Amino acid sequence: MEQYLNFMGKQVTVVMDRPLGSTHPRYNELYYPINYGYIPNTLAEDHREIDAYIVGEFVPLSVYQGIVIAVIVRKNDVENKLVVAKKGNIYSKEQIEALVEFSERFYDHYVIMG
Repeated sequence: MEQYLNFMGKQVTVVMDRPLGSTHPRYNELYYPINYGYIPNTLAEDHREIDAYIVGEFVPLSVYQGIVIAVIVRKNDVENKLVVAKKGNIYSKEQIEALVEFSERFYDHYVIMG
C-alpha cells in the first residue's frame, strides 16, 4: 500500500495498454471509457507493473504524463490502482468513483485522495 501512496502528487508516465474505446483482452464485454495503462519500471503485487487510470482525457492515448491524484485500494484483490490527471485538474472522490465504476464495480474498494 505504501508504495502506491508514495506516488501521490508525483508526475508519472503511463503507457496505455487499454486506450479509451478498447475492450479487455479476456472479457470482451468490458469496454474502457477512459484510458488505462501501466507505469513502466514499477512492480505491483501481481508481479506486473503498477496500473493507472487516466481521467480528464477524451481521446485514445498511447503515452501520457500526469500527476497521481488518487489511489484506488482494492480490499479483495492483490493490487491497487493509481488515478492520474493533468496538473491542476481537480476531481472529487465521487467523480473518480463514477469514472472508474466500469471496472471497479467488481471489487470491494475505496479511494484515497492526495
